[in-house]
Amino acid sequence: AENINSMPNPNQIMVSNLPFQASQEDLEGFFSQAGSVVSAKIITDRETGRSKGYGFVLFAEPLGATYALERMQGASFGGRPLTIRP
Repeated sequence: AENINSMPNPNQIMVSNLPFQASQEDLEGFFSQAGSVVSAKIITDRETGRSKGYGFVLFAEPLGATYALERMQGASFGGRPLTIRP
C-alpha cells in the first residue's frame, strides 16, 4: 500500500520570494484570483517572528493550485516575482 502522506497535496502550493512585510491575509487575497483559498500560511522564524520569505497556500480544489502554478509563476507580489512550486 502506498503511503498517502508522502504524496504532495494536489490542492497546495509552496510560494517563495515573498516580501517580508506581506501578511497571510495579503497572500490569501492575492491567490484568491486562482481559486477558493482554504488557508494561507507564511513561515516565520521561531525566535524573531519575522517572515522567512516563503509560505503555503491551500486551495479548496486542485484546479486552484494548477491555475496558480501555470498562470501565476513569476507574478509580481509586493514588487517581487513569486516562485511557485507544487
